Amino acid sequence: MKQILKFLNSKMALGIIIILMQFGWIVYTVYQATAQSYAFNMLLRAISLLLALYVISRDIKPINKLSWVFLILCLPIFGCPCYFLFGRRGLTRPMRKRMEVVARTTAPYRKQDPKVNSQLKAEDEYAFKQTEYVTNYGDYPLYFEEDTKYYPSGEEMYPDLLEDLKKAEKFIFLEYFIMEPGKMFDSIVDILEQKAKEGVAVRLIYDDFGCITTLPKRYYKILQEKGIHCGAFNPFRPFLSIVMNNRDHRKILVVDGKIAYTGGVNLADEYINEIERFGYWKDAAIRLTGPCVDSFTTMFLEMWNYIVKGQEDYTPFLNQCQMTERKTGGYVQPYADTPLDKEDLGENVYMNLISHAKEYVYIFTPYLIIGSEMARVLINAAKSGVDVRIVTPGIPDKKLVFQETQANYETLLKGGVKIYQYTPGFIHSKCFVVDDKYATVGSVNMDFRSFYLHFECGVLLYQAKAVEQVKQDAIQTIMESEQVSLDFFKNKNFIMRIYMSILHLFSPLL
Repeated sequence: MKQILKFLNSKMALGIIIILMQFGWIVYTVYQATAQSYAFNMLLRAISLLLALYVISRDIKPINKLSWVFLILCLPIFGCPCYFLFGRRGLTRPMRKRMEVVARTTAPYRKQDPKVNSQLKAEDEYAFKQTEYVTNYGDYPLYFEEDTKYYPSGEEMYPDLLEDLKKAEKFIFLEYFIMEPGKMFDSIVDILEQKAKEGVAVRLIYDDFGCITTLPKRYYKILQEKGIHCGAFNPFRPFLSIVMNNRDHRKILVVDGKIAYTGGVNLADEYINEIERFGYWKDAAIRLTGPCVDSFTTMFLEMWNYIVKGQEDYTPFLNQCQMTERKTGGYVQPYADTPLDKEDLGENVYMNLISHAKEYVYIFTPYLIIGSEMARVLINAAKSGVDVRIVTPGIPDKKLVFQETQANYETLLKGGVKIYQYTPGFIHSKCFVVDDKYATVGSVNMDFRSFYLHFECGVLLYQAKAVEQVKQDAIQTIMESEQVSLDFFKNKNFIMRIYMSILHLFSPLL
């Protein structure tokens, strides 16, 4: 009850009410016009048909087309306004142009060392081609590994993160989807405030919608008074706009251009299990050092300059010492995905790993809401004899999203994919490990919002030290989870099956 009252008094609740009132007024107006005018009714039907044909002609995923066409043709009074308001996946044209200008400015700071490429190509040509895809279509170079450390939980990462922050001498950059006052975030803010007093440049980005229920209004002013330069990405405004769909879901921390953290861990107490919300909260993070940190530094500065509408020389923030040859360890390749282009980098990195696996693919994801392409890749791998295992939550954070996830189980199970539900609680990790060679750790969920609408990030690992650490965590987590069988669906009645089919149909729109 306390949580419900808190929500009802929040900015989000007010915003949702205002948006629903606006949308309701539009739908009601269209309904009244069609009821009172035969000509308008025929016009709406013609518009819905033309709009459906337009959606079919668009270069988007087939399941997205199916969802929109069904909604537009079956419920034109609702579907047509809905598409015009929410059908696009990108920012507005002015916002897009500003982001493209910043991206062009950033690109020259990310240069590929040809020695790294040539050495990997000599060792493993397929691995080289996988990394070349990220380099050519994401504009993120490949690096020799200096050091990688994987954390199977937020509470294991937390002490190292605090120690690294305390050692900062030049700058600290933080970019997170969720921040909430409490033990974790307050401790970090105390260190940031002290470092700012010492002359360390401290910059922080948070997603305004991600923090809408966790931070006070205009919280950036409180941080700025502490000497922490702060920016909110895409401020939430209670108006009907597709722009509200695009969120900064990344998790990035950079210290002095020497150390970087990424993964699924946000800056709130449930992520270190200081408080309990949905059973045990299992998350993952990774710490990296060396020249590869430059990629995370430029990711942050790109977003920062977009928010503050500025331009600056990145050189003072970049690692000046490059590794000229591989001595020990493997390779690392940080990458970011953006909804501004048609290259679904986060999804394609996942599909490339799955489609070329020879022995096994172990996956952690809090949400499993995927299209036919991803499902087909998973099933084809399983049918080819690859041990494909996916771990999803046993306790949901969002009931509707959990039901959408379960709606995807049956097809995958019939295709030979093994699915496990993490019984101790909620798994928020977003990790892949493949064949003892490859792994990826980052912020990219296996759902439509992460693949197509959000700004995301991760790191691709080949023969790196952290690969074995991810594998051991996967094995342990699978042992703690309950395997789902097809009997799970045999007990569902007809109405529940219809409900799950509807969820699956409209999952790209939610």
